[in-house]
Amino acid sequence: QLQLVESGGGLVQPGGSLRLSCAASGSTLDNYVIGWFRQAPGKEREGILCIIFKGGSTKGRFTISRDITKNTVYLQMSSLVIEDTAVYYCAAGLRGPFQTTCTTAAYAYDYWGQGTQVTVSS
Repeated sequence: QLQLVESGGGLVQPGGSLRLSCAASGSTLDNYVIGWFRQAPGKEREGILCIIFKGGSTKGRFTISRDITKNTVYLQMSSLVIEDTAVYYCAAGLRGPFQTTCTTAAYAYDYWGQGTQVTVSS
């Protein structure tokens, strides 16, 4: 059974940076698509980025990457603003045999971590 554990959250000032980690156990992440999501108080869960195979990607101030040797996926966040305050989750979905792209739609993910709190405040 795949298990995911997020870490790296905390309190950061506006303009700061954080790197979140999503460590997997119970299975290698090679066979999974990984996504990062967040949910702010009173708001719906929002997909941020996803990664398939080794390829990372960047969306604005956020970058997703993978370290296969550590079975870990990262979310690098920079120039943080107060509106980035949320619980951040990573999730995994089994990659299809011919799948080459990923989605940040939550329905595509079967395994979820517990989340890590990110608070941006001065």
